[in-house]
Amino acid sequence: MRRLLLIPCLLVAVLWSAPGFAQTRAQLGPLCTTDTTPADQMIDACTKIIALKVFSGEKLATIHFWRAVGWNKKGNYPQVITDATEALRLKPSTAVYNLRGSAYYDKGEYDIAIADFNDALRMGPPSGIIFHNRGNAYRSKGDYTKAIADYDAAIKALPKSAFSYQNRGASKQALGDLDGALADINEAVRIDPSLPQPLISRAVIWRAKGDIARAIADTSEAIRLAKAKAPVNIMTPPGSVLISAYTQRGLAYEAKGDAAHAKDDYASVLEGVASDAGSKANQATAKVRLALLKEADAAPRKTAEVPAAESSPAPAPPAASVAAPAPPAAPAQAAATGRRVALVIGNGAYAHVKALPNPPNDARAIAKSLRDIGFAVSEGLDLDRDAMQTKINNFLREAARSQIAVVYYAGHGVQIDGRNYLVPVDIAFKAGGRMTEAMVDMDTIMAGLDDQIRTNILILDACRNNPMAPQLASTGPSRGIEAGSGLAAPATLGSGSTLGAGTLIAFATAPGQVALDGEGANSPFSAALSRHVGTPGLEVQQMLTRVRAEVVAATKGKQVPWSNSSLLGEVYLAEK
Repeated sequence: MRRLLLIPCLLVAVLWSAPGFAQTRAQLGPLCTTDTTPADQMIDACTKIIALKVFSGEKLATIHFWRAVGWNKKGNYPQVITDATEALRLKPSTAVYNLRGSAYYDKGEYDIAIADFNDALRMGPPSGIIFHNRGNAYRSKGDYTKAIADYDAAIKALPKSAFSYQNRGASKQALGDLDGALADINEAVRIDPSLPQPLISRAVIWRAKGDIARAIADTSEAIRLAKAKAPVNIMTPPGSVLISAYTQRGLAYEAKGDAAHAKDDYASVLEGVASDAGSKANQATAKVRLALLKEADAAPRKTAEVPAAESSPAPAPPAASVAAPAPPAAPAQAAATGRRVALVIGNGAYAHVKALPNPPNDARAIAKSLRDIGFAVSEGLDLDRDAMQTKINNFLREAARSQIAVVYYAGHGVQIDGRNYLVPVDIAFKAGGRMTEAMVDMDTIMAGLDDQIRTNILILDACRNNPMAPQLASTGPSRGIEAGSGLAAPATLGSGSTLGAGTLIAFATAPGQVALDGEGANSPFSAALSRHVGTPGLEVQQMLTRVRAEVVAATKGKQVPWSNSSLLGEVYLAEK
């Protein structure tokens, strides 16, 4: 979605002038090298041409390029990379580097994508299309300043590029400049009112401003446009536009309190086929949100009060028109003045693995500190799997209307195949059992919090040891799961809209290392955290720096807290 294709000037017509190829060139040649050919026909034609072994060098590189384009239409990015790599071996070109970089981008491998776009720009001449695509990769990494610079270059080269205006606006929105973002996205809508993507981006801004009616109007029009006409840009991942539009409208309906329409939209998200990283992240969010809403149907809860800003929204303008400027956005520092919620869990009374004395004490201390600075805290101590999941689900429902959400967990944690799991107190391992189903997947919590307008702070005082190791050793290698010591570093902070929000994950110790339970009533990490979390006017990353220094000193360097952040601007847990 929102990527652009650069077609190589490799004199495709010359390919079909080779001796002995006249009989099939009229059929296979155009099918292989015409961008409007259906994907399966394009791949089949190019494959047959390669099998004839008539061409080599630059001409064969062209055929591999076009087959890669066919794979790209299908969303099969590993095959795109394979064919593009072969084309580059035969004859490097700007177009092929751009195509392979775009495939790496859609796989979520942004650094490799940037390297390919850099190679394309070095080969020259400078291209607005490649600046745009590299900007996308920088934006997905959370490097919004570099992304905006690349979109500036793209717009200078291609002044009518609606996608570059849209994505520059999305980058400004991520940095908190909602008015600048709205101006750019309105320009994208003006340039091409038939595009659904700018409307989806604008809907996020309306929701951030509290104008839910306009958010719903824009996403509804985006869905209508996407259904009426398939994206003409063959670089747009299949199904990604509708998946994105339904996700954003579902979040808007949920913010409005319209659970029925939200559920319908989340169900529509899950009906789509996701091939790119962003669509997969949206589906993960939709899956969690839909499950939460269905669970709420089974146990009705009191509807949260609708904020005054949403009780009488301004009439929505026609969705495809340029909207009037909205009120100035609140600065990033003001985010903590909105609704703030926290989930605090401390598990120590383990029945079948080593018990930990301190996590309940840690949780009580952190819960008190957060309540003292105005958080609505949901607290759970020594929870089994069912109770833990219920507590988490209730919290995720509450977080849907919050501006900042904090999750704190103390207890056993483990990584399996690079994914982090929190361990309930009734954990027990049996031969042939599915270990991960007995734990809580952190990715599920992150997906439930995934939203571009919320700040998320996740703090894990886990990985005190690896309680799984003895049990894993006794079950044998046939299960194919290996647990590592400590927790894993997240590959990303969420490959979809989480990167557009502000998200910070803080670990009590470095990834893969073991945190200490402590000799007193609290762990070294939680003791330091409870002392600093309530300090007025202390920015959250500065607060964690102070915590890190205390823990390193207290443990004589044996434990070094670590964090991964995509926070945008300054975030204060305790107001100035």
